[in-house]
Amino acid sequence: MIQLHQFVFNDFLENAYVLYDETGECVIVDPGCYYASEKEDLRKFIQGNNLRPVLLLNTHCHVDHVFGNKFISETFAVPLLMNEGDIFLLDAAVDTGKFYGISMEPSPPPDKFLSDGDEVHFGNSMLKVIAAPGHSPGGICFYAVEEKMLVSGDVLFQSSIGRTDLPGGNYQILMESIFNKVLPLPGETKVYSGHGPVTTIGDERKNNPFLIEYAETMKVK
Repeated sequence: MIQLHQFVFNDFLENAYVLYDETGECVIVDPGCYYASEKEDLRKFIQGNNLRPVLLLNTHCHVDHVFGNKFISETFAVPLLMNEGDIFLLDAAVDTGKFYGISMEPSPPPDKFLSDGDEVHFGNSMLKVIAAPGHSPGGICFYAVEEKMLVSGDVLFQSSIGRTDLPGGNYQILMESIFNKVLPLPGETKVYSGHGPVTTIGDERKNNPFLIEYAETMKVK
């Protein structure tokens, strides 16, 4: 059974996650830890709970989600997995950081690219990869099928959606991703977003104003 621990990191208030099971193996998703104290908090949680990191996963590669990639890679010697569509964002992360007045260390290159339908395994557990571009070209979600948990990155938030005005963003593609790939998941699925509080698929179907407006405009059932 997968357990999830959430951290809120950096000045963008980004949600990073550690997912682990009864074997002690874990994966680290979107380590936005920027400050030394944040890196130490993440390290202490992992070591304090006797967890063994086996993978580093990026839902997408905007700077606030990859600040800690190098730290995680060097500290735990784990491979980095992401979707190829965001490689340009990863490569540009240092320069993007400078644009925001932020100095950051470059991320290591990915060890493997993930595609829609792939499975990520750790311990006794499995995450299914759901391609959901639109916020970024290579945006992906990680879905724990048995536990009905979705780590959605910046695709879907409580009562909101990912912004599409950044390089590579596309509103129509994002909405198609949400309606075709994310909303069909079981209503009780908990959604752990890249920012903000946890929600559920059912709550967002009923209450998300962006989705309601799009469905009415496009006559989506």
